[in-house]
Amino acid sequence: MTSMTLMSVSQLAGRLNDADVRVFDVRHDLGDFAAGRRQFEASHIAGARFLDNERELAGAHTGRNGRHPLPDRAALADLMAAHGVGPDTLVVGYDASGGQYAAHLWWLLRWIGHDRATVLDGGWQAWTAAGLPVESGPAPAPASGGGASPRPSLVEAVDAAAVLANLRTKDFTVVDARAAARYRGEVEPIDPEAGRIPGALNRPYTDNLDADGRFKSPAQLRQEFQAVLGDRTPSSIVHQCGSGITASANLFAMEVAGLSGSRLYPGSWSEWISDPSRPREKG
Repeated sequence: MTSMTLMSVSQLAGRLNDADVRVFDVRHDLGDFAAGRRQFEASHIAGARFLDNERELAGAHTGRNGRHPLPDRAALADLMAAHGVGPDTLVVGYDASGGQYAAHLWWLLRWIGHDRATVLDGGWQAWTAAGLPVESGPAPAPASGGGASPRPSLVEAVDAAAVLANLRTKDFTVVDARAAARYRGEVEPIDPEAGRIPGALNRPYTDNLDADGRFKSPAQLRQEFQAVLGDRTPSSIVHQCGSGITASANLFAMEVAGLSGSRLYPGSWSEWISDPSRPREKG
């Protein structure tokens, strides 16, 4: 493990039955919101629980707050407690999408003050390739009323107003985690408008992974991020994507690389374009 970030499948296999470990399946498909639960019910890591990226890990949509607005902090803390997560519980998240949803869960847990969270390196594919224990069946329901309150946040979120003001002040640099063609505004498969936030740099989150779908080494990630960021400090970086999920993967990768302290713009592009007065650029 790399300082409460990544856990290998062999490490998890050795702790799968530990009372202080909770494994969460956060597989998801942006084109089919029910797919993750179907996949879980068909087969999942033995003992894992399921979290729904749309209904449990996102808040209510207003039409102006993006596709995955942050959930209520108190409600999320209560939900995690209802799943048996206490202050000393090690939470391991996994997905089948290169760690993007698991990294978002990792960030959300740190947002509600939980400092013992990891991402399963290689996710579902690495677990099954290793022939490790799986089971099928419906997801265990959380107990009613976990009764927990969020603790002080360990991460910082930036809102649209701060990003707009930054176009003038240039206090921080936005890094866009979307594919290069989306960043340039050439295509937009999800949101109603193509383009990017003016001044944003580009680091596609898929560049964080090796050919096996695992995260690159900390040294390689550090070298690659520094090539993008130049002499900018981690604390001056704000991550953005379409709706805050793959941006979490970039933030997470920087933490793996030892470049700690960057921030997240959760609303991201889908929130940014909900107000036609906010500037955008292409090219």
